[in-house]
Amino acid sequence: MILSMTGFGKAVKVINHKKITVEVKSLNSKQLDAAVRLPQPYRSLELDLRSHVAQRLLRGKVDIFVTSENVDGASTVNFNFDQLKCYKQQVERMASELSLPEPNDWYQTLLRLPDVFKTETNDDVAEDELKAVVEVCDTALTALDEFRAQEGHRLEQFFEEKIAAIQQIFGEVEQYETSRVERIKTRIIDSLSKLEGVDYDSNRLEQELIFYIEKLDITEEKIRLQNHINYFLNTLHASEPGQGKKLGFIAQEMGREINTMGSKANQAELQQVVVRMKDQLEQIKEQVLNVL
Repeated sequence: MILSMTGFGKAVKVINHKKITVEVKSLNSKQLDAAVRLPQPYRSLELDLRSHVAQRLLRGKVDIFVTSENVDGASTVNFNFDQLKCYKQQVERMASELSLPEPNDWYQTLLRLPDVFKTETNDDVAEDELKAVVEVCDTALTALDEFRAQEGHRLEQFFEEKIAAIQQIFGEVEQYETSRVERIKTRIIDSLSKLEGVDYDSNRLEQELIFYIEKLDITEEKIRLQNHINYFLNTLHASEPGQGKKLGFIAQEMGREINTMGSKANQAELQQVVVRMKDQLEQIKEQVLNVL
């Protein structure tokens, strides 16, 4: 089972006349890179949320957006009654000491004065509301995990198809092996026969041919490539997630063996086979970057 690093999760909860929404988005990254965006009243939760994300997600570029909006006509703005009382007492004292009439409209007078309204701060947020933010974040992360699992299943099918294609193309190598050696040997002998007045030791030529053909032998590359293919599939189907880096390393090793086969091919048909395998492998390398 593999998981994708690309995903999205969202969760919503209403508490204390507020709708708390958490959205989590993740993209591929070599390490865990988490960014948390919180409303001012919830800023005290930033470190806790980062720690929570680190426990749930192994790696990836993760953005967490937390928003809060009032519902049912609730408001975070309240009257500052202590300030209003003080203003009223001061106005009454002024009227008494200066022999002035008191205001006909106290509302209009008091509401024009500064600091008669106050908005909620961190201290105004109830403990159950802060806990709710963490719970909603946890639910959003669960939704993100489900999204990653779905994308991981799609990637797993993609890799299986590409590995099967490489295996099929790899099977075509065998038919060119015998003819390739014979062609190389015939081409060298024909070239020597065209040289007039040149005498050579046939036994020494045979030894040199054997040495030259051994340098072009791709048996070891074929064995290693098959082992890498088997290892890739075993890793792909491992029960624990987090195989992305290992799959990337295995794909690199497969590429190394395929490239070596191409450099030793010395035959147009075999080189075409190598190019087709490289094409399939490059598609694997591109997508393996998205695997957790």
